[in-house]
Amino acid sequence: MAKLNINPTRMNLTILKGRLETSTRGHKLLKDKQDELMRQFINLIKENKKLREEVEEKLQDAFKAFLMASASMSPQMLEEAVSLPTMKTLVDIEIKNVMSVNVPEMKFKTEKISEEASKYPYGYAQTTADLDEAIENLTEVMDELLELAQKEKSAQLMADEIEKTRRRVNALEYKTIPDLQDTIKYIRARLDENERANITRLMKVKDIISKEETKEPKTEKINKALV
Repeated sequence: MAKLNINPTRMNLTILKGRLETSTRGHKLLKDKQDELMRQFINLIKENKKLREEVEEKLQDAFKAFLMASASMSPQMLEEAVSLPTMKTLVDIEIKNVMSVNVPEMKFKTEKISEEASKYPYGYAQTTADLDEAIENLTEVMDELLELAQKEKSAQLMADEIEKTRRRVNALEYKTIPDLQDTIKYIRARLDENERANITRLMKVKDIISKEETKEPKTEKINKALV
C-alpha cells in the first residue's frame, strides 16, 4: 500500500480520519448492495433458465411443424401464406428500480389488426394442417417469449451493475481504505516524533536554564570578594 502525499499536520489527520470513516461506511453499504444484487440476480437467472427451457421446447415444436409444412408446400406458397400478418403486439414499458438498477417492466397486449382478421393469415385451401399447428404453437409461445426477453434484459442490466459495484467495493477495500490507514499511521508517527523532539528540546532548555541559575550566585560571590 502507498501513503498519500500530504503534509503530516493535525488538521490533515482530522480530515483523513473523516475520509476513512466515510469510506468504511460507504464500503459496508456497497457490500450490502452487492450481496442483495447477487441474491436477486441468482433468483432471476433461475427463473430465466426455467422459462428459456420451456420456450425452447415450444419453439422446437413450432419449427418441426413448419418443417413438415414446408415439405408439403412450395416455398412460394409458404411465403405468401405468412406474408400478411393479422395480429399485432403492443408493448408498454415501465421502469422498475431494483437496488438503483432501472430494469424494464414490460406489459404485452396482442390484438387483431382488423375485426374481421383471423388468427391464420391465409386461406385453408392451399395450406396444410402442419402450418396451422405451427402458427398455433407460435401464438401460444409469444407471451412467454416476450417475457423471456424482459427477464434477460433485466439480468443483463443487473449483471452490469453488479460488476460496477464489485469494482467500487474492491477499490475501497484494497486501495482507498488501506492508503488512508497507512497515511494516518504515518502522520501519527510523525506527530509523535515531533512531540518527543519538542519535549527533548524543552528538557534541554530547562537544564541549561537551571545550570545558568546555579552559576549566577557563585559569580556574585566572586565579584563581592574582589571588591
